[in-house]
Amino acid sequence: MEITAGGLLEVRITPADVGKRVSVRRVEHGPGGAPAFMDTVGVLTSWTEGVLLITQKNGKSVRIAESSLVAGKVVPAAPARRRGPAASFEELARVAARSWQPLESERLGEWTLRAAAGFTRRANSVLPVGEPGIPLDDALARVTSWYAERDLPAYVQAATGAVGTQELLIAELERRGWAAEVSAEVRTGALAPVGDVDAPAAGAVRLTRTPDEEWLGRYGKVTDPEVARRVLVAGPSVWFASLAGGRAIGRCVVDGRWAGFAAVTVDPAHRREGLATAVMAALARRALEEGASAAWLQVETDNAGARGLYDGLGFVTHHAYHHYRAAR
Repeated sequence: MEITAGGLLEVRITPADVGKRVSVRRVEHGPGGAPAFMDTVGVLTSWTEGVLLITQKNGKSVRIAESSLVAGKVVPAAPARRRGPAASFEELARVAARSWQPLESERLGEWTLRAAAGFTRRANSVLPVGEPGIPLDDALARVTSWYAERDLPAYVQAATGAVGTQELLIAELERRGWAAEVSAEVRTGALAPVGDVDAPAAGAVRLTRTPDEEWLGRYGKVTDPEVARRVLVAGPSVWFASLAGGRAIGRCVVDGRWAGFAAVTVDPAHRREGLATAVMAALARRALEEGASAAWLQVETDNAGARGLYDGLGFVTHHAYHHYRAAR
């Protein structure tokens, strides 16, 4: 089906394009009847009964009536970033998984079910990189029962916004009543500029291989210290940073060319003193000594302060990920 509008704009997409990245323009009429044109770019995740569902790079889905379309076309994947290291979604997903490991895991086809007694969603969610090897409804039934056996809610961590991300899976989860609870950006950047940043307090940062009580206290998300330590110390080469008195902390995992930053936390009484930058600079210098050259991190979309810090250090968004919880 190809629809023309005014001889200038054309709808060049069809239901056969489900799964592709598209750009569409639609017309909406306001209360006064005046037309307004609206553009949407994202992955076409369904086209049924005259309604298109497009999942944007931030994970939000837009429903568009076919009758409102005035233009539409398939567009290439988002262009490669001009700054920062090149990386595929799958590479970053697997690097991130190695940096934050569960206490137990089980394979379901190419999916990985992860559990860590409830300590963080990242360690207690499904990583669905690839196919489960069985029909989706059967896979989700296995997921929910696996987590129920451990007295945990069932979460699936799914990504949007890059080549190979999981917009189609997200649409299927939402169709079955799964709801997104937390969204975050995965950002990448060059490592050397982070280590070179002028941060006088970096020299006072203490680096260790395990988190002490003061570090865990500042992190503040710990109910079982033993479980937390087991998750936090797992990884290829893990470093913990802290400033005296628990003023600021951070964690870095070195994995080949990658250095992954996490848990950068500052005492509220000492914010805007450059302590987060100092912690990251100290960790970056150690990672550079171990041969890393690229950096990545995750930041929740509603954390404006952290986003500003990472903007200043040269990190750019690679993709987003979302934790979907099973319908209760």
